[in-house]
Formats: sequence, C-alpha cells, structure tokens
Amino acid sequence: MSTTAAPRPEFRDREGAVEPDLVAAEAAAAAFLKALGMDHDSEHLRATPGRMARAWAEMLTPRPFNLTTFPNEEGYDELVLARGIPFRSICEHHLLPFTGHACVGYLPGERVLGLSKLARVVEHFACRPQTQERLTKQTADWLQAQLGAKAVGVVLKAEHSCMTLRGALATGSSTVTSTLLGTLRTDPSSRQEFLALAGF
Repeated sequence: MSTTAAPRPEFRDREGAVEPDLVAAEAAAAAFLKALGMDHDSEHLRATPGRMARAWAEMLTPRPFNLTTFPNEEGYDELVLARGIPFRSICEHHLLPFTGHACVGYLPGERVLGLSKLARVVEHFACRPQTQERLTKQTADWLQAQLGAKAVGVVLKAEHSCMTLRGALATGSSTVTSTLLGTLRTDPSSRQEFLALAGF
C-alpha cells in the first residue's frame, strides 16, 4: 500500500515568491534590449521581449509535485541512486544559465521514495537564482528531512556559462560539488561506495 503525502508549500511556491507578471517582464525586457543598443522594433527582434519574458518565467518556475513514498517492506538497506539527472539553473551572480547532471542517492529507513521524485527535487531547487553549492546542499538537506533516511548523498557536475561565455572564457570547464549526510559522511567505506557509484 502506497502513501502519497499531502502537497507541502515548498513544492509549489518558494517562500515569498509571487506569480510572474509577464506584461511587466516583457516591458522590462524591451527596455533592457534598448539599453544595450538593440533595435527591438526590427522584424527579427519585435517579438523577442515577449519570448524573453516567457522563457525566464519558465526557467524560474518549478513544476508542482507530490512526494510519493512507499513502505520499505523488504527492509532494503543498500544505496538507492539515480544518476545522470539533467538539470539547469541560473547563476544568481550574473543571471546566466548553468547546466549539468546530478547523482542523488540515499540509504532507506522505513520508507522508500518514488524514483522520479529524486529528479523532481533537484528540479525544484534549481528553478531559482542559485549557486551550485547551495543547490547541492538544499537538495540533500531536504531529502534527509523528508525521508528520515540513514544517509543522503548528492553530487552535481555543471558547466557555468558565466565562466565559459564571459570572464575567464574557460570553455569546457566544469564544477563538481557534493553533500554527504549520515553514514555517507561518517563512514569512509560507505562514502567511497557512493562516490564510486556516482561516477564523478
């Protein structure tokens, strides 16, 4: 028998978040393009401010979901990992995208999580201006709090366009961050097993 937890506020709205105002965003995008010397009245750019507004609203609005867990009736006591989870977020310092892949795993306690929800949790915290370090830790801390798992591990590998398209112009560089909780942090053999399975 499965249990679906009631939707929690943090799944649907970030604290203090408001609905996007696409009309105001489009006007601001038009002003932004004009300030950069672009003629957005040209045929090619005429609809660009509206497209910009809709694109940014989509990137910064996480999809709502419910946390689905199931009783761990078999007493499964080994790692559960989802690897290669694609994600994209926005660097809060330059408002440029960073994209990559996540590995999320946990050591179950009394309940196990529907596998797709590991990806949805990453997406939820990625849909906001972020740092990769914070995104890694928020995902791990949230799963630990919600599941009561014996251990949680999150590793993110991402390419930051604020490094590759400007500034250092470090094309092809990537950044890896990790957060390990519970026995994955305190037990060296468990830590080694997780990082080996993560493949980073």
